[in-house]
Amino acid sequence: MALQTTLAFDVYGTLIDTHGVLTALETLVGDKAKAFSTTWRDKQLEYSFRKGLMQNYETFAVCTSQALDYTCTFYTVDLSDEQKKELMGIYRVLPPFADVKEGLSNLKASGFRLFAFSNGAADALEVLLTNAGIRDMFLGVVSVDEVKSFKPNPGVYSHFLRQSEATGGDAWLVSSNPFDVIGSISAGMKSAWVQRSADAIFDPWGIEPTITVSSLTELDQKITQN
Repeated sequence: MALQTTLAFDVYGTLIDTHGVLTALETLVGDKAKAFSTTWRDKQLEYSFRKGLMQNYETFAVCTSQALDYTCTFYTVDLSDEQKKELMGIYRVLPPFADVKEGLSNLKASGFRLFAFSNGAADALEVLLTNAGIRDMFLGVVSVDEVKSFKPNPGVYSHFLRQSEATGGDAWLVSSNPFDVIGSISAGMKSAWVQRSADAIFDPWGIEPTITVSSLTELDQKITQN
Protein backbone atom coordinates (compact mmCIF):
# COMPACT_ATOMS: atom_id res chain seq x y z
CA MET A 1 0.00 0.00 0.00
CA ALA A 2 2.72 2.45 0.97
CA LEU A 3 4.29 2.39 -2.48
CA GLN A 4 1.09 3.77 -4.03
CA THR A 5 0.23 6.20 -1.25
CA THR A 6 0.95 9.91 -1.69
CA LEU A 7 1.17 12.21 1.33
CA ALA A 8 0.65 15.96 1.00
CA PHE A 9 2.08 17.80 4.00
CA ASP A 10 0.79 21.19 4.92
CA VAL A 11 3.79 23.34 5.81
CA TYR A 12 2.94 26.29 8.07
CA GLY A 13 1.70 25.06 11.44
CA THR A 14 2.11 21.38 10.55
CA LEU A 15 5.77 20.92 9.64
CA ILE A 16 6.97 24.39 10.54
CA ASP A 17 6.30 26.08 13.87
CA THR A 18 4.87 29.50 13.00
CA HIS A 19 5.29 30.59 16.60
CA GLY A 20 9.05 30.28 16.11
CA VAL A 21 8.89 34.04 15.61
CA LEU A 22 8.25 34.45 19.35
CA THR A 23 11.86 35.14 20.31
CA ALA A 24 12.05 38.12 17.98
CA LEU A 25 8.61 39.32 19.07
CA GLU A 26 9.59 39.16 22.74
CA THR A 27 12.40 41.59 21.96
CA LEU A 28 10.16 43.89 19.93
CA VAL A 29 6.83 43.82 21.81
CA GLY A 30 7.67 42.36 25.22
CA ASP A 31 4.91 40.58 27.14
CA LYS A 32 2.49 41.00 24.22
CA ALA A 33 4.57 38.56 22.14
CA LYS A 34 2.45 35.41 22.50
CA ALA A 35 -0.88 37.15 21.88
CA PHE A 36 0.69 39.16 19.04
CA SER A 37 1.95 35.96 17.37
CA THR A 38 -1.44 34.27 17.65
CA THR A 39 -3.35 37.24 16.23
CA TRP A 40 -0.84 37.60 13.39
CA ARG A 41 -1.28 33.95 12.46
CA ASP A 42 -5.09 34.09 12.72
CA LYS A 43 -5.26 37.18 10.50
CA GLN A 44 -2.82 35.67 8.01
CA LEU A 45 -5.22 32.77 7.48
CA GLU A 46 -8.32 34.95 7.52
CA TYR A 47 -6.89 37.19 4.81
CA SER A 48 -6.07 34.20 2.62
CA PHE A 49 -9.63 32.87 3.03
CA ARG A 50 -11.17 36.24 2.17
CA LYS A 51 -8.95 36.86 -0.85
CA GLY A 52 -9.72 33.37 -2.11
CA LEU A 53 -13.47 33.87 -1.78
CA MET A 54 -13.24 37.28 -3.45
CA GLN A 55 -11.15 35.79 -6.27
CA ASN A 56 -8.79 38.67 -5.61
CA TYR A 57 -5.59 36.67 -5.24
CA GLU A 58 -2.41 38.02 -3.70
CA THR A 59 0.43 35.84 -2.48
CA PHE A 60 0.59 34.39 1.01
CA ALA A 61 3.50 36.72 1.72
CA VAL A 62 1.20 39.69 1.03
CA CYS A 63 -1.43 38.20 3.35
CA THR A 64 1.25 37.78 6.02
CA SER A 65 2.49 41.35 5.62
CA GLN A 66 -1.00 42.83 5.75
CA ALA A 67 -1.80 40.67 8.80
CA LEU A 68 1.32 42.04 10.50
CA ASP A 69 0.16 45.60 9.83
CA TYR A 70 -3.26 44.79 11.29
CA THR A 71 -1.74 43.17 14.37
CA CYS A 72 0.50 46.17 15.02
CA THR A 73 -2.54 48.44 14.91
CA PHE A 74 -4.62 46.09 17.08
CA TYR A 75 -1.99 45.99 19.84
CA THR A 76 -0.94 49.65 19.34
CA VAL A 77 2.61 48.55 18.58
CA ASP A 78 4.66 50.96 16.48
CA LEU A 79 7.17 48.91 14.51
CA SER A 80 9.47 50.49 11.95
CA ASP A 81 9.59 49.27 8.36
CA GLU A 82 12.95 47.69 9.16
CA GLN A 83 11.51 45.82 12.15
CA LYS A 84 8.60 44.56 10.07
CA LYS A 85 11.03 43.45 7.38
CA GLU A 86 12.99 41.56 10.05
CA LEU A 87 9.85 39.76 11.22
CA MET A 88 8.82 38.89 7.68
CA GLY A 89 12.33 37.53 7.06
CA ILE A 90 11.95 35.14 9.99
CA TYR A 91 9.15 33.42 8.07
CA ARG A 92 11.87 32.07 5.79
CA VAL A 93 13.87 30.50 8.63
CA LEU A 94 11.19 29.22 11.03
CA PRO A 95 12.05 25.93 12.78
CA PRO A 96 10.39 22.55 12.20
CA PHE A 97 8.49 20.92 15.05
CA ALA A 98 10.57 18.43 17.04
CA ASP A 99 8.86 15.33 15.59
CA VAL A 100 9.10 16.34 11.93
CA LYS A 101 12.48 14.97 10.83
CA GLU A 102 11.95 11.58 12.46
CA GLY A 103 8.38 11.30 11.23
CA LEU A 104 9.24 12.18 7.63
CA SER A 105 12.28 9.88 7.65
CA ASN A 106 10.16 6.94 8.80
CA LEU A 107 7.53 7.58 6.14
CA LYS A 108 10.08 7.98 3.39
CA ALA A 109 11.82 4.75 4.44
CA SER A 110 8.45 2.97 4.28
CA GLY A 111 8.02 3.98 0.65
CA PHE A 112 5.39 6.70 0.88
CA ARG A 113 5.52 9.47 -1.73
CA LEU A 114 6.02 12.71 0.19
CA PHE A 115 5.16 16.20 -1.07
CA ALA A 116 5.02 19.59 0.61
CA PHE A 117 1.73 21.34 -0.21
CA SER A 118 1.16 24.88 0.95
CA ASN A 119 -0.51 28.25 0.62
CA GLY A 120 2.99 29.71 0.43
CA ALA A 121 4.70 30.59 -2.85
CA ALA A 122 7.05 27.93 -4.23
CA ASP A 123 10.24 30.00 -3.96
CA ALA A 124 9.54 30.90 -0.33
CA LEU A 125 8.75 27.26 0.47
CA GLU A 126 11.97 26.03 -1.11
CA VAL A 127 14.00 28.42 1.08
CA LEU A 128 12.00 27.62 4.22
CA LEU A 129 12.17 23.83 3.85
CA THR A 130 15.87 23.96 2.96
CA ASN A 131 16.66 26.10 6.00
CA ALA A 132 14.64 23.69 8.15
CA GLY A 133 16.75 20.78 6.86
CA ILE A 134 13.81 18.81 5.43
CA ARG A 135 13.61 19.74 1.72
CA ASP A 136 15.29 16.49 0.65
CA MET A 137 12.48 14.48 2.24
CA PHE A 138 10.04 15.53 -0.50
CA LEU A 139 9.60 14.47 -4.11
CA GLY A 140 8.30 17.96 -4.83
CA VAL A 141 6.80 21.17 -3.52
CA VAL A 142 3.29 22.08 -4.68
CA SER A 143 2.10 25.65 -4.16
CA VAL A 144 -1.38 27.13 -4.50
CA ASP A 145 0.29 30.12 -6.14
CA GLU A 146 0.20 28.22 -9.42
CA VAL A 147 -3.63 28.32 -9.45
CA LYS A 148 -4.02 31.74 -7.76
CA SER A 149 -6.24 30.59 -4.93
CA PHE A 150 -5.91 29.23 -1.40
CA LYS A 151 -6.90 26.22 0.64
CA PRO A 152 -9.64 25.10 1.20
CA ASN A 153 -10.78 25.86 -2.37
CA PRO A 154 -11.45 22.39 -3.87
CA GLY A 155 -9.59 23.40 -7.02
CA VAL A 156 -6.41 23.69 -4.97
CA TYR A 157 -6.58 20.05 -3.89
CA SER A 158 -7.31 19.00 -7.47
CA HIS A 159 -4.20 20.93 -8.47
CA PHE A 160 -2.16 18.97 -5.96
CA LEU A 161 -3.44 15.64 -7.30
CA ARG A 162 -2.54 16.66 -10.86
CA GLN A 163 0.94 17.86 -9.89
CA SER A 164 1.72 14.79 -7.80
CA GLU A 165 0.13 12.40 -10.34
CA ALA A 166 -1.98 10.89 -7.57
CA THR A 167 -5.64 10.00 -7.25
CA GLY A 168 -7.86 11.10 -4.39
CA GLY A 169 -8.37 7.63 -2.98
CA ASP A 170 -4.61 7.04 -2.72
CA ALA A 171 -3.66 10.50 -1.47
CA TRP A 172 -3.63 11.89 2.05
CA LEU A 173 -3.47 15.46 3.28
CA VAL A 174 -1.55 15.77 6.56
CA SER A 175 -2.33 18.98 8.45
CA SER A 176 -2.68 20.54 11.88
CA ASN A 177 -5.31 22.89 10.47
CA PRO A 178 -8.91 21.60 10.69
CA PHE A 179 -10.01 23.77 7.75
CA ASP A 180 -7.38 22.05 5.60
CA VAL A 181 -8.37 18.57 6.75
CA ILE A 182 -12.05 19.24 6.05
CA GLY A 183 -11.21 20.85 2.71
CA SER A 184 -9.16 17.90 1.53
CA ILE A 185 -11.76 15.31 2.58
CA SER A 186 -14.47 17.34 0.83
CA ALA A 187 -12.30 17.22 -2.29
CA GLY A 188 -12.09 13.41 -2.19
CA MET A 189 -8.79 12.85 -0.38
CA LYS A 190 -8.11 11.11 2.92
CA SER A 191 -6.71 13.23 5.70
CA ALA A 192 -4.72 12.99 8.91
CA TRP A 193 -5.26 15.68 11.54
CA VAL A 194 -2.13 16.39 13.56
CA GLN A 195 -3.55 17.42 16.94
CA ARG A 196 -0.40 18.81 18.52
CA SER A 197 -2.25 20.12 21.58
CA ALA A 198 -4.95 18.38 23.60
CA ASP A 199 -6.68 21.77 23.68
CA ALA A 200 -6.97 21.94 19.87
CA ILE A 201 -10.60 21.70 18.74
CA PHE A 202 -11.77 20.16 15.48
CA ASP A 203 -14.62 21.97 13.77
CA PRO A 204 -17.99 20.23 14.46
CA TRP A 205 -19.12 20.09 10.85
CA GLY A 206 -19.85 16.37 10.69
CA ILE A 207 -16.73 15.81 8.54
CA GLU A 208 -14.14 13.93 10.58
CA PRO A 209 -10.43 13.27 9.91
CA THR A 210 -9.63 9.83 8.51
CA ILE A 211 -7.17 9.51 11.40
CA THR A 212 -5.94 11.75 14.20
CA VAL A 213 -2.37 11.74 15.51
CA SER A 214 -0.53 13.82 18.09
CA SER A 215 2.84 13.43 16.35
CA LEU A 216 4.13 12.74 12.85
CA THR A 217 5.92 9.69 14.24
CA GLU A 218 2.52 7.97 14.56
CA LEU A 219 1.63 8.41 10.90
CA ASP A 220 3.47 5.46 9.38
CA GLN A 221 1.59 2.83 11.37
CA LYS A 222 -1.80 4.55 11.38
CA ILE A 223 -1.89 5.28 7.65
CA THR A 224 -0.85 1.71 6.86
CA GLN A 225 -3.77 0.47 8.96
CA ASN A 226 -6.17 2.53 6.84
